[in-house]
Amino acid sequence: MYPYLYKYANLNRQSNISSDKLIRDIEKAINGQYSAIQCYAKLAKMAPTDRERVQILEIRNDEIKHYQRFTQIYVNLTGMQPDVKVIEECPNTYVEGLEYALKDEQETVDFYLDISDETNDPYIKEVFRRAAADEQNHAVWFLYYFIKNKRAEL
Repeated sequence: MYPYLYKYANLNRQSNISSDKLIRDIEKAINGQYSAIQCYAKLAKMAPTDRERVQILEIRNDEIKHYQRFTQIYVNLTGMQPDVKVIEECPNTYVEGLEYALKDEQETVDFYLDISDETNDPYIKEVFRRAAADEQNHAVWFLYYFIKNKRAEL
């Protein structure tokens, strides 16, 4: 998906304040991805159809890729592995989990676009811009399944 590897040399053009903020934001993004990976495994197990389960697992695979890319960026910037933790618990019912996921994905789009806009590093900018596009797509899938399953409850 990303045909080039970038050496992060342009980061030194940013001020220390924005570099610190960038690192904090990337750490938050890593924890968000880690939380989503855990939640979507739980949602996939609760999915009422194979089609929904497969789609949620595909979304989870995208989140794993984002997690790996963000972690790589974090390590390259800091020289350390991030301290990864679940930052939000996934609901225990399928429909509540879908609603939680679609809201989280939608909010994440804006957060990733902000990160992309605030960095001067072209590689980081592109990774977060692409992740934002993926998150928007995920939100649409979760919204579709939420509406479908919410109707079934009525």
